[in-house]
Amino acid sequence: MTRTVLIHGSGSVVTLDSGNLSEPLRGHEMSDREALIRESGTEILITDGVISDIQTEGSIISEWGDSKDVNMINADGRCIIPSFVDSHTHLAWSGDRSHEISMRQRGMSYSDIAESGGGIRSTVLSTRKSSDEELRHAIKSRLYQAVEHGTGRLEAKSGYGLNLETEIRLLKEMKSVAEESSISIETTWLGAHDFPVEKTRTEYMTDLIETQLPRVIEENLASYADVFCEPGWFSLEETEQICNEAKVGGLGIRLHVDEFVDGGGLDLATELGAVSADHVAKSNFESRRAADEAGVMQTFLPGTPYALGKNLDLPLKDCYDSGFAFSMATDFNPNCPTLSLPFVGSLAVHRMGLDPLAALVAVTRNPASTMSQGGKEHRGTIEVGKQSSMVILNSKNIEAWISSFGSTNQFKMIN
Repeated sequence: MTRTVLIHGSGSVVTLDSGNLSEPLRGHEMSDREALIRESGTEILITDGVISDIQTEGSIISEWGDSKDVNMINADGRCIIPSFVDSHTHLAWSGDRSHEISMRQRGMSYSDIAESGGGIRSTVLSTRKSSDEELRHAIKSRLYQAVEHGTGRLEAKSGYGLNLETEIRLLKEMKSVAEESSISIETTWLGAHDFPVEKTRTEYMTDLIETQLPRVIEENLASYADVFCEPGWFSLEETEQICNEAKVGGLGIRLHVDEFVDGGGLDLATELGAVSADHVAKSNFESRRAADEAGVMQTFLPGTPYALGKNLDLPLKDCYDSGFAFSMATDFNPNCPTLSLPFVGSLAVHRMGLDPLAALVAVTRNPASTMSQGGKEHRGTIEVGKQSSMVILNSKNIEAWISSFGSTNQFKMIN
């Protein structure tokens, strides 16, 4: 039976549907209200979960208003925005590293904590001990949190197994949950997140390329491969070797680069044709220009320096002013356990001076451009022919999307 929903009585509707919709927005395009926002009174018709029509007030309701077969939703003059797209999450892991907060307060760095037995390897030990049921429950719970915070599509990485058995388990559990989910989830193999204690560097590189990667490709468990390319973890040469093998197997490339220092990671991402280079906190200007010209999305993760007690000095405004495409994501992980993109947007607006509409583009349309585009999946826009994934704010103002950061009661999801 056909399910029909009609949203009427809207305030402004932030469609973000200008220009080539498969491309990200750049620079002042990201804050062009005239091009990106429909004014009050827009009606949206949804058929079987897909937007089938968008018209001015009175156009659709005149046809459907008396029908008993349509679910009418009165937006009561409130602003409607696309649901968020979180393009960098670590959903699958177990354990607790909250004690590392005190370690950082005592002056220990990320590397210091890792060398003392904490960090990624600590989570790996806990995750390996977890049952499939425990992992599945954790993934489902975190996905529920993401949806509660307005996320309608996301990417999810493995990376806390660091051996064949557990990496495959993590990917399978995420794929299983994705099949039951109301939102689209794309998986990424991050076996190259760190080096396990039980193998030498050379042994683990062999394991990644000759054992893990072939299984991931053979069983179609991931759309992307990722590497933590940072001094002290995977070198540029190791990263390139892993990524080239992944590309041969048909995987796209997403990379962790230049989080702590400018180690040349963004340049490598550009050479490899990565869809996204993430963190990029310390990359230089010329590398950013080259990445943008090559179509590599620079994805900033403001929650991570916030959680690590570092300065919130990410060059969001520099990229905006320079016309470079960029996105933002939560980087949900044991050190930064938030799935709230309104919180991320709040950091960008309140602490780094980004325009609220530009910040919204950076967590909707722009990250969606780095993910699959072939079907009716949500593209971080409100457009005919795509999934009806949107948020009705409890305000007539678009700025409300980041004004109640940390809260889930500021909007209603329509998915």
